[in-house]
Amino acid sequence: MADSRDYLREAAGWLLYVTALMGLALLLPRSVFDPQSRDFLLLLGAVGIWRYTMGAIHYLRGLLFLYLVFPYYRRRVTRLGSSADPSHVFLLVTSFRIDALTTAQVYRSVIEEAIGCGYPTTVVCSIVELADELLIKALWDSYTPPNQVKLSFVRIPGTGKRDGLAHGFRAISRHVPDADAVVAVVDGDTVLSAGLVRQTVCWFKLFPNVGGLTTNEFCEVRGSYLMSQWHKLRFAQRHINMCSMALGKRVLTMTGRMSVFRAQVVTNPGFIQDVERDYLQHWRLGRFRFLTGDDKSSWYSLMRLGYDTFYVPDAAINTVEHPPEKNFFKASRKLMFRWYGNNLRQNSRALHLGVRRLGWFTSLVLLDQRVSMWASLLGPSVAIIASLKYTFAYLMIYVLWIGVTRLILSLLLLASGHPVGPAYPLILYYNQLVGAMVKIYVFFRLDQQSWTRQKTKLDRGLASYQRWFNTWSSRAMTFSAGSVFCALLMWIV
Repeated sequence: MADSRDYLREAAGWLLYVTALMGLALLLPRSVFDPQSRDFLLLLGAVGIWRYTMGAIHYLRGLLFLYLVFPYYRRRVTRLGSSADPSHVFLLVTSFRIDALTTAQVYRSVIEEAIGCGYPTTVVCSIVELADELLIKALWDSYTPPNQVKLSFVRIPGTGKRDGLAHGFRAISRHVPDADAVVAVVDGDTVLSAGLVRQTVCWFKLFPNVGGLTTNEFCEVRGSYLMSQWHKLRFAQRHINMCSMALGKRVLTMTGRMSVFRAQVVTNPGFIQDVERDYLQHWRLGRFRFLTGDDKSSWYSLMRLGYDTFYVPDAAINTVEHPPEKNFFKASRKLMFRWYGNNLRQNSRALHLGVRRLGWFTSLVLLDQRVSMWASLLGPSVAIIASLKYTFAYLMIYVLWIGVTRLILSLLLLASGHPVGPAYPLILYYNQLVGAMVKIYVFFRLDQQSWTRQKTKLDRGLASYQRWFNTWSSRAMTFSAGSVFCALLMWIV
């Protein structure tokens, strides 16, 4: 009954969206749809040539990897058989301030994978609260694991996920794993699917230079329908982009939700230091530590150490998402602030690794992260200015253009294998506008960071003058960049 209600709601949503587009099209003058007219609908889309080109390249590369290249790789790794088996598997789980129900789901899936994979396995629990330890022990005893499956605890103060990971890595180092051992890093709100370990650990034998890989993600959102759709859209887009970057073995993040590394990587003192004490030396804001973004630090460290990164699209995890706010707009902005800040902090130093290390396409993608925040605002800004200066029809044309193109983009995501809902076109445009503004704000304030779950912020202990300078120089640069952008728009129109 619940499934039928969901189906009817989805169908009604799509019907309402298409009906609204048709109604808008009827309100526009016929010249809009005349190819000979100077205000032909597609002319407005010319301002998005760069964005649509990059999107098309990502999409085609993603499908090429997902449906042709990866199946070929999967056949090759399957032929390796038991020769691709690791000598030992470490499952490192970090938990902090996660509700008991989610914690039980996560550790139940981890213990079942540790037992079911058939490899010698150690579950390393990096935790803060005693209650988590008692819960995990109770779950462990209920399964009565075989002798080759061990349980280990690492108790740390609640000083952040980076410290939890570093203590876990050092605990694994004390086991002195050999070159064939692997380490899976699992977040405290990630539920592993059955067979995940066997689907992922074999790739290190096929690709000797891959230092880390990550997996496909689906989600269960403890929040509103709109927040649920927002997260699911993000994971569908992520899947295509990950496949695109995996084509060149340059996946841009080792997601903290679930990534697998060679044990010799996570036991490397340099890698541990990068994750625990990563920092950025900024020309204006000075030197500051990274509070969030351990997944970006691990990726950067792998690149710096000379490793490749990979993506396994047929290995899936399920994450339990807890929005930081009940209000969709507040919650989404908070999450964007954290995610985009992590991306841009990585971006500002990753480009310095050079084309020889990253490759031309990866360097272009990193450059596009800087360009896209402004390009995303170009179309709506031109449409608004043109409607004020000439005729309101320009704004209506633009709205129709956005409605049609976002509908097409949403339907293209069906190829990802992720669900596609009727709210996707609107959320896509919301992400474009609000995401661009958040990126611009963060770009000039890279030192501002905060966790959404831990409610902690970075305290640099700066002198009052330095705090004043950082604040007002950030405001001045944001205002200057915005002024140049607006002046350019007025010149174009």
